[in-house]
Amino acid sequence: MADRKVLNKYYPPDFDPSKLPRLRLNPVKTFVVRIMAPFNMRCNTCGEYIYKGKKFNSKKEDVLDMDYLGLKIFRFFIKCTRCLAEISFRTDPENCDYVCEQGATRNFQAHEIAEKQEKLQAKQEEEDEANPMKVLEKRTKESKNEMDIIDALEELKDLNARHANANIDNMLETVVSKKTPEELADEEDARIAREIFEKKRIEIKKLEESKIVESEDSLCNFVLSEPDKADISSKPKQNSKQKTALAGLVVKKKRKPNATSEVKDLPETSVNSLSVTATAPPTSALPLVTGYSSSDSD
Repeated sequence: MADRKVLNKYYPPDFDPSKLPRLRLNPVKTFVVRIMAPFNMRCNTCGEYIYKGKKFNSKKEDVLDMDYLGLKIFRFFIKCTRCLAEISFRTDPENCDYVCEQGATRNFQAHEIAEKQEKLQAKQEEEDEANPMKVLEKRTKESKNEMDIIDALEELKDLNARHANANIDNMLETVVSKKTPEELADEEDARIAREIFEKKRIEIKKLEESKIVESEDSLCNFVLSEPDKADISSKPKQNSKQKTALAGLVVKKKRKPNATSEVKDLPETSVNSLSVTATAPPTSALPLVTGYSSSDSD
């Protein structure tokens, strides 16, 4: 324990440090660091989205073959959270940003494209100011483009005017005139076939309607005839039932013989005899009684 903590160690007089074996170290040193994703990306293996600011345990290494104005460039390796595929990106000190190298695709960012376009435009304007011939060529191109645009607008105006004055019937005639005789014959055959089928359909419809009307009429006649028969057959039964029910309750009264009624019931011979007796002066009531009795007996 004491030997480990000593400050000075013993070296023999024949010690030669050049004879010690040298360790072969990797020139690229790697370190494990905690880092956040610098941009939104999507894994090329599984399609998982990795958002900006997600934390990873990454490996950091120096890029030996690249630098910017003496500044070192670092490369980072991370693993996808879903499929554990390796993703690498490096620093970009020139643009103050990061560049995705492999394993993932950076999502679209409009502001970066806009910044690049602004830089290109500024660079081009500087070149144009330095070279007046380019400025002249640019002006001629712009004037030519303006003339082409004006010509296109005039053509569009003419087309709109033609369409406004166009007649649909004339256009249809022109389209029909372009058809071949075979096409026209086919269209005529199709039209005739449509007319024939339409006539057949109308006839079938009329037949169906007539059948429906006849069936309805027969049904109405049947319904109307049934109640009359039922009434006619039911009336005698009701009268016979009433008679049988009232037969024991009603007693007929015997009518007293009346002269007028007896006269009506007498035959013609007795009526003539009565007329003769009526013309003669009545002597007494007995002959009349005998006359009635003789007429009844006859």
